[in-house]
Amino acid sequence: MPPKQRQIKVEQRGAVRALEALDQRSDEELEAETRFRAAALAILGARASERFDAERAREYFQRAITAARPQERLQIKRMADASLALAERRPSDLKEAVERLGQAAPSGRQMLALRLIGLLVPPKSAGMLARVRGIVLIVALVIGALALGTGLILLFALPAGGIGIAPAVLFGIVLVIIVVSVLAVVGRRRRERAEQARRGG
Repeated sequence: MPPKQRQIKVEQRGAVRALEALDQRSDEELEAETRFRAAALAILGARASERFDAERAREYFQRAITAARPQERLQIKRMADASLALAERRPSDLKEAVERLGQAAPSGRQMLALRLIGLLVPPKSAGMLARVRGIVLIVALVIGALALGTGLILLFALPAGGIGIAPAVLFGIVLVIIVVSVLAVVGRRRRERAEQARRGG
């Protein structure tokens, strides 16, 4: 193998290890990174997109592209396309962008979840009508959940002689809070395991 090609491969392996190390750092440490500035900013942009902060993600990726070397810019641009599609709740664009990155497309369940999030909490660019619709849907979901919880409490109380509407509503609220809390904990643990598996892989 010619010396120049061997040197390029060694540099690429070093860059991959450096990126893996960067991914373990905090946001503050990434902001202070100077040697792999473009990669650090791209990671910050990806993290912002996971929080659905499209404006911040776009800012990070713009800075990353500016700081990147010419041969790095295409990959960062593709990463930006995928991250912004996620932050802006655009499932079809996300699927195409992820495939252009050479990664597996999101599952059907993930795409459905992103569509639901887009309906309930639309991005700022979606317009006033979409935001009002999201608020109406959230209110309807809350009312539906409380009605379901109250109905279950009334049903469970029947063998004991029944229960009044006011106590049933109160216990229904408590039941909904417990269920939502359990689902949140389970979801967070699943995300943490997936993140650990991704970093470990």
